[in-house]
Amino acid sequence: MHIREMLADAERTGQPSFSFEYFPPKTAQGVQNLYDRMERMYDFGPKFIDITWGAGGRIAELTCDMVVQAQAYFGLETCMHLTCTDMGEEKINDALRRAYKAGCTNILALRGDPPREKEQWVATDGGFKYAKDLVAHIRKMYGNHFDIGVAGYPEGCDDNKDEDLLLDHLKEKVDMGATFIVTQMFYDADNFIRWVKKVRERGITIPIIPGIMPIATYASFLRRANHMNCKIPEEWMAALEPVKNDDAAVREVGKTLVAQLCRKIMSAGIVHLHFYTMNLAQATRMVLEELDWMPTSNRPRKQALPWKQSLALGRREEDVRPIFWRNRNKSYVSRTQDWDEFPNGRWGDSRSPAFGELDAYGIGLTGTNESNRKRWGEPKSIRDIASLFVRYIQRDLPSLPWSEAPLTSESDSIKDDLIKLNERGLLTINSQPAVDGVKSTHPVYGWGPPNGYVYQKAYLELLVSPDLFPEIVRRINANPDLSYYAVTQSGKLSTNTPSEGPNAVTWGVFPGKEIVQPTIVESTSFLAWKDEAFRLGTDWAHCHDANSPSRILIEKIMNEWYLINIVNNDFHQSRTIFELFDGLTAKDIDVPVTSVSGEQNGSHETNGN
Repeated sequence: MHIREMLADAERTGQPSFSFEYFPPKTAQGVQNLYDRMERMYDFGPKFIDITWGAGGRIAELTCDMVVQAQAYFGLETCMHLTCTDMGEEKINDALRRAYKAGCTNILALRGDPPREKEQWVATDGGFKYAKDLVAHIRKMYGNHFDIGVAGYPEGCDDNKDEDLLLDHLKEKVDMGATFIVTQMFYDADNFIRWVKKVRERGITIPIIPGIMPIATYASFLRRANHMNCKIPEEWMAALEPVKNDDAAVREVGKTLVAQLCRKIMSAGIVHLHFYTMNLAQATRMVLEELDWMPTSNRPRKQALPWKQSLALGRREEDVRPIFWRNRNKSYVSRTQDWDEFPNGRWGDSRSPAFGELDAYGIGLTGTNESNRKRWGEPKSIRDIASLFVRYIQRDLPSLPWSEAPLTSESDSIKDDLIKLNERGLLTINSQPAVDGVKSTHPVYGWGPPNGYVYQKAYLELLVSPDLFPEIVRRINANPDLSYYAVTQSGKLSTNTPSEGPNAVTWGVFPGKEIVQPTIVESTSFLAWKDEAFRLGTDWAHCHDANSPSRILIEKIMNEWYLINIVNNDFHQSRTIFELFDGLTAKDIDVPVTSVSGEQNGSHETNGN
């Protein structure tokens, strides 16, 4: 979606609208931490994010990679910075191709700062001298595919303080095809409002997005303001100086000052704010809370579907997804990116020859062996593993091998039932409660357009020991409302479903639309998920030394236990699916596994694949 369309929507609805900027970190661990933070900040409700351009080499590559990640996996509409610095035409074209392929439709075209070793900016051989040239090139190559933003300078830039000349340059960039303006950071609202008036007097009518820098610490606030030659109002310094050595107090004072700045800007007719996050969440979140712009139970973040949509090229119309990957969104998107087409109102693409392949898409367990042992300990009995699952359900543990993110509030209504199952060694890796027609605006279960109703069937997916499996199947088959699929790592599929067709487990009914069925269960995708699910457990086992109790225990579960999913097709009932397991407990739940050499306890050493 083009940024100018987002801004037009904000102006039409009068709803608060904002976006975030991130920059590529310098280390691999920093990149992973930022991805985690970006995904959490997705829930703040930004209209889009932008990723700054690292001129040349690895950092430039990382900018492109981050755009792909944000668009495809996190479902974040992304604007990619692109600068002329150290960029010949061939490199510019390569970056644009990658942005296009990622589904990115917005570019912020900048001249860029000079490399650190140079005092003045000089164009690269075969490159572009000014941002206006870059704008013109993007328009020539891609027409209207990209919305193109350019920089505005309410207080001048490093090498030019002539406001009239800068406005002339801004008008030239707009004439070349720029469609929105993002300003450098500032704290002087009155000067910004004066500058906007001068911009409009030049005949520049495209949207202006003010850049806002939240205050995290006193030292960083001064450093960035001085670096940008940014005027700091006297009353700001008077408020911050007395608490400058107390970071928490600085953030409290800072959030009030920045929120006041934002309100004054918005009262002058600006409809959207852009926050320079510096890759940090807390200071930005505090400003949004002070403005009362964060999603709440009374003002939930709008969601088109019950799962996070990918915005990669060709995926924007995808509206059906198997439930098995609900906790591993990146894996699902990666593994299906070579499908011939994507589901659109019906399910059929799991039959694509690319669907079930296990390849280099990173579907395995993330993190080092050491970090995973630190996260999940060294379990020696089924009880120890069950305790990890219980801690996850209680939100005392942020992840499990099968769940990358913390448990959501959707599970609160079945939390006690999930805990009881896991305490008895029935290891739940996915679930949802039944929902019998709640408003599509419901703060927990709602999704889709307003004035609709959404529904869910109770769903449960778990690992069960072979001694319990026959009795579980007998009980399922005794209830005509229940259907299941089950499989071992090496075994064939077992099911009581009457056909190969999909079973919708969430659906919505909306005015003027057909019934939408976005989440399903069906056999082919379950078998593809089976390979991944057992692979994750095996990867976890291999975080531990060969012949250690933990490795033997986890491998035994992966080699012998069943992966089973159960659907209660009577969506009025949530408890029935849990009552199935009354009186059942995994055999030898408290028996510890001991270190061995070779074969013992029914476990065989693996080759480490």
